[in-house]
Amino acid sequence: MALATTATLKGDTTVYQLSPEVKRYTLRDVGFIEKKNGSYLLEQPLDISVLPQKSIKLKLTVNKDLQHFSMGVVSANGLQPVDIFNQPAMADKLEQFQFVIQNLLDRKVLTH
Repeated sequence: MALATTATLKGDTTVYQLSPEVKRYTLRDVGFIEKKNGSYLLEQPLDISVLPQKSIKLKLTVNKDLQHFSMGVVSANGLQPVDIFNQPAMADKLEQFQFVIQNLLDRKVLTH
C-alpha cells in the first residue's frame, strides 16, 4: 500500500483522507504505534472470535509528517487485500470495521 492523501478500500466507494486536525498524541491514544522511521501503524483485528494473529485486519499507516497515509483491509498475514463489503459471510467483520472507522472519524483522525 503506497502512501497517498486519500484512500479507498476494496469493495467500498467511500474515500477516506486524514483529518487536517489529526495529532500525534491522538494517533497513539487510538492504538497506533510509532515505528522507528517515525511513521505510525495501526493493525486492528476485525474478527474477535479468533486469535488476532489469524484475523483479517484493518491496517493503517500514517507518515511522520501526518500528511500521507495508506489504508486497507488485509488478510491475517497482511499481504492480500480482502473485500468485506460485498460478501454476506463477512457481515460481522464489516460491523467491527464500521465501529473502528467511526471511532477514527469521531477522534478526527480520518474524514470522508
